[in-house]
Amino acid sequence: MALTVIAAYDIPADSRRSRLAARLQRWGDRVQYSVFICRFEDHAELAKMLAEAETIIDPATDSLVIFRQCSTCWESHLSLGQEDIRPPTLYWAAL
Repeated sequence: MALTVIAAYDIPADSRRSRLAARLQRWGDRVQYSVFICRFEDHAELAKMLAEAETIIDPATDSLVIFRQCSTCWESHLSLGQEDIRPPTLYWAAL
């Protein structure tokens, strides 16, 4: 079962912030400076990302918030401006 989450962070230290952003980009797309939309195949993959994030952040000064999105919630999202966060349409070609 695929999962879609919104991950938002506030990390004052440049090095930790850069490391976390690089990890989040492996799982999703940046939609704002500190906000990513990530898609996971299952709960185990989400747990892996959270475990990696725990090794990066300093709980005394940093925060990472994950908002899980159900399919109904995700389909009813609204966006204004130039950001288009719909999943890409995939096409197959036989050569």
